Amino acid sequence: MKRLMIIFAALAALYAGCDDTNNVNDLDKITIPSSNVSYAKYIQPVFNLKCNNSGCHNDTDLKGGISLTTWHNATADGSVIFPGSPQTSRLVWAIQDQSGAKPMPPVGLSPLTKNQISGIVVWIKEGAKNN
Repeated sequence: MKRLMIIFAALAALYAGCDDTNNVNDLDKITIPSSNVSYAKYIQPVFNLKCNNSGCHNDTDLKGGISLTTWHNATADGSVIFPGSPQTSRLVWAIQDQSGAKPMPPVGLSPLTKNQISGIVVWIKEGAKNN
């Protein structure tokens, strides 16, 4: 019986150590670099945890007609993300609260950090590449 308990405890510890679930707190600790911003490494995780929530910018709800679930969806409308031109990208206006509309993400949801906002701006400025 004691041997079985030791095996169970070891398996439980191994399972707990393998948790690779992303969460907002971990995401907010990641520093997005000031150049060579990778979409896959930095931008999509932000979109996934802070923008694609139920009722927002996912493939089902399409709030504002926008889905940020994939690079293709995010860049499909050049007025939302205008590669090379963050100043004319509606996404930047919304996350910097320049649009005169409600702030994005809305109050009550986890806000973007200053680093996440600047990372998205740099990614767009660098051409909004699928990298």
